Amino acid sequence: MAGNAQNAKPRPQKAKKRSRRPDFLALGGIDVFFLLLVIAILTIGLVMLFSASYTYAFYNKKGDSTYFFKRQLIFAVVGVICMLLVSKLRYDYLKILAVPGLIVSWGLLVIVLILPASFGEFHRWINLGFFTFQPSEIAKLAIILFCAYEMDRNHKKIVGKSINRSKFADGVKELSGGHIVVYNSFLQLLFYALVITVTAGLVYLENHLSGTILILAIGVIMMYLGEIKRHWFVLIAVIAAVAIIIFVLNPQLLEKYAGARITAWLDKSYDPKGARWQTNNSLYAIGSGGLFGTGLGNSKQKHLYVSEPQNDFIFAIVCEELGFIRAVGIILLYVLLVWRGVVIGLKAKDRFGAMLAMGIVFQVGLQTALNIGVVTDTLPNTGISLPFFSYGGTSLMMLLVEMGIVLSVSRYSRIEK
Repeated sequence: MAGNAQNAKPRPQKAKKRSRRPDFLALGGIDVFFLLLVIAILTIGLVMLFSASYTYAFYNKKGDSTYFFKRQLIFAVVGVICMLLVSKLRYDYLKILAVPGLIVSWGLLVIVLILPASFGEFHRWINLGFFTFQPSEIAKLAIILFCAYEMDRNHKKIVGKSINRSKFADGVKELSGGHIVVYNSFLQLLFYALVITVTAGLVYLENHLSGTILILAIGVIMMYLGEIKRHWFVLIAVIAAVAIIIFVLNPQLLEKYAGARITAWLDKSYDPKGARWQTNNSLYAIGSGGLFGTGLGNSKQKHLYVSEPQNDFIFAIVCEELGFIRAVGIILLYVLLVWRGVVIGLKAKDRFGAMLAMGIVFQVGLQTALNIGVVTDTLPNTGISLPFFSYGGTSLMMLLVEMGIVLSVSRYSRIEK
């Protein structure tokens, strides 16, 4: 028996099944600081949206003072879930959506022009019954994604060239891996310019001047990040400056609504109860806030002076209720968000991720700067929303999806450290 026991062959052990992670899921941890900044700005934005909107909602939504807040809160919760889900996906899989995404955004921009005007003379929203959305919000991300994909795909490697200087301080000379984008020909530059111009042109036809300016600016930023040759970039800047001067001095060349707003910006006494109404009351609200504000909920200008205070001019209510010091603190949160996004981009493992992350945060920063410029009468009133603060489901959802993309890039940025 003992001999049999000794001669017995050991039983083969079953191989343990290894759990296989799906290829499309991202590895590594997210940038917690960036996530906290997003949550902080979003939370403050929701609080201020309720404070700014409850009076207007009470008089215009059958006594439901929480109308705008409830809807925005739903979009915020769904948006945060989408942000976290997107952050779990490998961002490089977005390359397959670059061209289809641009085509779909163009299709939606054409459809919204065919549909009846959604508000006055403006063709900006598609009504699906249970909610409306702005195709221009999708177009902003589509342009960033397309430019990042194409400029990454068409770059050439410079062999034997080493750049040890700061990546960002020298105009993003080197994004990662020792590569520099080099345009094959002037025709390629024209191709990028054509795509950006077509997108901006479709948005302009919606009577959406601010959206047009923003998309053009995003396109220029993406070409800068893509290391366009400096002489072409200077040419673009000169053309843009000349165009701005021409339209400012000759506002009649623009659409009627846009021309009137530029005229109102230049002439402070022009149409005080019309084109200047929002801006004048916005400035009064900012001045009323002083250093420390009138207190949360205590704004007077939101009582039907600043019309629809939950939209583009919400920052005026922020300044009135929270005061100059806290308003500057909120601006600093946006600055930190952009800075952290740039850091994530510069540490990305490839050029596509770098351009994607930096393009997205520069879009948020630029839109914030334009909105504050409008509210303070530094820029003409072009109707541009404040990210994370202004009421709008499409805008908030797309912003949070974009934040998810940056967080996805950050997972690989952290791994490569």
